[in-house]
Amino acid sequence: MRAVDVMTRNVICIRPEATILEAARLLLGARVSALPVVGGDDRLVGLVSEGDLVRRVEIGSEKRRSWWSATLANRETLAAEYIKSHGRLVRDVMTADVVVAEEETELAAIADMMEKHHVKRVPIVRDGKVAGIVSRANLLQALIGTPPSAAAAGNDDATLRERVIEELEGEPWSSFGVANVIVQDGVVQIWGFAENQQHSDACRIAAENVPGVKSVENHLVIQSRGVYIW
Repeated sequence: MRAVDVMTRNVICIRPEATILEAARLLLGARVSALPVVGGDDRLVGLVSEGDLVRRVEIGSEKRRSWWSATLANRETLAAEYIKSHGRLVRDVMTADVVVAEEETELAAIADMMEKHHVKRVPIVRDGKVAGIVSRANLLQALIGTPPSAAAAGNDDATLRERVIEELEGEPWSSFGVANVIVQDGVVQIWGFAENQQHSDACRIAAENVPGVKSVENHLVIQSRGVYIW
């Protein structure tokens, strides 16, 4: 799936010259956690989120350092903290270096961006202008909307066994341990050794995801590599 398939299209934006109070009211009124900031030409110039507004001198939540912490911090860091807590306009507190994607970007790539940059949403741009936004919630909505894999008609146990083995052999983490796969009436039994619990669970999930499999009985024994005997 691509960004265009799941993104929120009607995105509420704000101007950089708007005040902090206007941004807070807009965030609360629209029930969103962030607003793209657009300039006079409607091109994206930043992003302002709830996180940018929580450290404010007006409510006494500004960051307060001990004397030794302030001594150790560099001047640039201290100045940035002051701007965040005392700045009056959106342009003062917004994040200017925004991680963005295009409409044709695959969701896997967007998930990678979120994970790598520790962000909760990615604006989708078209010619530099905001076309939509993909948030973590959009990814969850896409997950819920994905129909479960239907069991293929005419799946017999022998066919299912081959498919499960093919699925396991196709994963780089599954080369160690699995000694045998048995299928009876659509119920898969996995026998052998697993290097750790994650390896065991991954083998079970891989088998569960094969269309036609009713359930999986995981008989893998946790045992370190190199100390088992077939």
